[in-house]
Amino acid sequence: MFKKILIANRGEIAVRILRACRELGIRSVAVFSEVDRKSLHVRLADEAYAIGPAPSRESYLRIDKLMGVARRAGCDAVHPGYGFLAENPALPQACREADITFIGPSAGAMEALGSKTAGRQLARRLEVPTVPGTNDPTEEPQARALSQSMGYPVLLKAVAGGGGKGMRLVCSHAEFESAFREAASEAMNAFGDERLYLEKYLERPRHIEIQILADAHGRVVSLGERECSVQRRHQKVIEEAPSPIVTPELRKRMSEAAVRLARAGGYVNAGTVEFLVDQNLNFYFLEVNTRLQVEHPVTEQVTGLDLVKLQIAIAAGHRLPFAWESITPRGHAMEVRLYAEDPENNFFPSPGKILSRHTPGGPGIRMDEGVYEGWTVPNDYDPLLSKLIAWGNSREETIARLRRALDEYTITGIRTNAGLFRRILEEPDFLRGEIHTRWLDEWLRRPRAPSSAPQASAKNSSIEAAAAAIVAAVWQAKQSAAQAPSASSDRESASRWKLEGRREQLDRVP
Repeated sequence: MFKKILIANRGEIAVRILRACRELGIRSVAVFSEVDRKSLHVRLADEAYAIGPAPSRESYLRIDKLMGVARRAGCDAVHPGYGFLAENPALPQACREADITFIGPSAGAMEALGSKTAGRQLARRLEVPTVPGTNDPTEEPQARALSQSMGYPVLLKAVAGGGGKGMRLVCSHAEFESAFREAASEAMNAFGDERLYLEKYLERPRHIEIQILADAHGRVVSLGERECSVQRRHQKVIEEAPSPIVTPELRKRMSEAAVRLARAGGYVNAGTVEFLVDQNLNFYFLEVNTRLQVEHPVTEQVTGLDLVKLQIAIAAGHRLPFAWESITPRGHAMEVRLYAEDPENNFFPSPGKILSRHTPGGPGIRMDEGVYEGWTVPNDYDPLLSKLIAWGNSREETIARLRRALDEYTITGIRTNAGLFRRILEEPDFLRGEIHTRWLDEWLRRPRAPSSAPQASAKNSSIEAAAAAIVAAVWQAKQSAAQAPSASSDRESASRWKLEGRREQLDRVP
């Protein structure tokens, strides 16, 4: 097993990985940009090293800096997390040249499957159904001509993409040029690769993905599906397992297709094969994510497996200790992504200092996060704060637990999208499982009761004012306690109880 792992990422996924390392007795090494110096992953890691200014292209996307830290710290492995360089073949190649193990697929497997266009080519050779579109990166004039011949709407997608970055829905010829330019620019900023490809946009499809694991000894297994159809502008916001609409027969066919693709691509480690499923339950290959997914906890909850530990074990040369047929998912799991953004203000980012927070608990609740009270959320990266995951014996019980957990969750100083999830979990369409990839965008455009938004705004303002007053009171109490002369033990005890009472008040502010 490895002795020391460099985590080439930040935020909640860096925290998730280093916790797995600690349970395995492996030392963890964190990296951080200037604005992340006080981040939770830096605080929790065994070692931490600065790698540059806030812009990711000057820090987290710099392979030379990452490998320099890995060599200096004596790391024998690198875990990329998700995003940034996680699907860039140059990182595993650099690790190979430095004689450091990359916890993920080889550069060759990434190029065969992780490249969205190469993945489509492989799927077509294996006769796995694919969405109509280009098999190679395309330039703007050719893509525009093909869009006209196929008919709008179409999707522009980053070749090196993921997480909705570098993706644009184009509904008419007039908007094509600007959409192409914006998608290429976003792809370059997110992945260091501006190349795009084109797909025909399917009407009201469901986004369903298959989690796979493959070891270096020839065993490839499917861990079942996740439903990821609740998306805002192609960015997943709620995921669940299993899917409400997947039958045992469809699950078997999709899993077999995913395993065939992984075998053909020489894939080793954890990966996800994504599909679109139409209203007739026909499925179409979309892409392969050659990394750990943001939504991996829902699979962990229904299988009882730790995917990060399995990733590390596979990279260390261990065999998978189970076969596909032995995996029997139980119950239902659902995840919501809590972002520092304001849904009432067009989802505008909400960076700032976290004044207070209370995380939910109780039966079936899990919280994966990378924040703490007093930390300042930067405006330089994806605004994901935490992932709230609920598990239950049924989908209905899971939703009930998730509602209860969202009611318990409080954070002040910044705005979040927690209120949005409270609304979604009451929506009849969602409760019936009648969703698709544009469902949330359409639902958000529906008119709301005239008084709802102003009331919510007023409530938020009063909450923030109350929180600020309580914070000031706690601070003043701390100052008074520090400056006051020594008194009797009874008086000191009473003072501490009063301070704790004020802190408790602060924690209860929603």
